[in-house]
Amino acid sequence: MKNRYWIVWMAVALLVMFAPLPTRAAPPQERFYRVEASQFEYRPAILKANPGDRVTIELAALDVVHGLAIDGYNLETTAEPGQPARLTFTADRSGAFRLRCTMTCGNLHPFMIGKLNVGDNQLLWRASGLAFLAALAGAASRPGREGLASILQAWRRQR
Repeated sequence: MKNRYWIVWMAVALLVMFAPLPTRAAPPQERFYRVEASQFEYRPAILKANPGDRVTIELAALDVVHGLAIDGYNLETTAEPGQPARLTFTADRSGAFRLRCTMTCGNLHPFMIGKLNVGDNQLLWRASGLAFLAALAGAASRPGREGLASILQAWRRQR
């Protein structure tokens, strides 16, 4: 009997891991970000876009010469104080991409990073679903319990 429960848990876990998640199909948009670079940060540090969006990033250096490279897109630009530079591209790859400074701007230069998020963070939702399933499976297999029915009864009593 217990083996059947584990087979059900594994089937549900596989479903959570590999089933396609529903996505909102938003039409591509024009996105403009003005990124201000100063020692040793980008403001804003996190940029968001949907797949298919046309993204323009204006890099403005506030103190010394700074660069901006987007890992995974092979794009790079450099801006001097008072002379902003622009990058325009189509966000055609989903995921999280690191923004990093390409000009040595001081001792903490290696820590001058940002992030470009393209699309939803599906890994977070899948991990959350698996963690929930693991908690349910662990609680259902505790000795002296009748399984999921007792968990649901305890939950109803707490509300």
